[in-house]
Amino acid sequence: MPYKIVADNCTGCSACEPECPNKAIYETPDGLFAIDPNKCTECIGFYDEPQCVAVCPIEDTCVIDTRYPRYQAV
Repeated sequence: MPYKIVADNCTGCSACEPECPNKAIYETPDGLFAIDPNKCTECIGFYDEPQCVAVCPIEDTCVIDTRYPRYQAV
């Protein structure tokens, strides 16, 4: 499942954006950040853990988005 950023928890610090190997994280018009579920691969094949979770200074901001199926490496 891709990750999502909980907008209410996001501070707009941008720590996550440069860490995403798939460029799935982008800044929204309100200065916060979001994850494109079509690009998120949970960092599989790049890192042992999702980098958005690893670098986010606010707990429970980058969480699994259960609205989408789990990423399957090709």
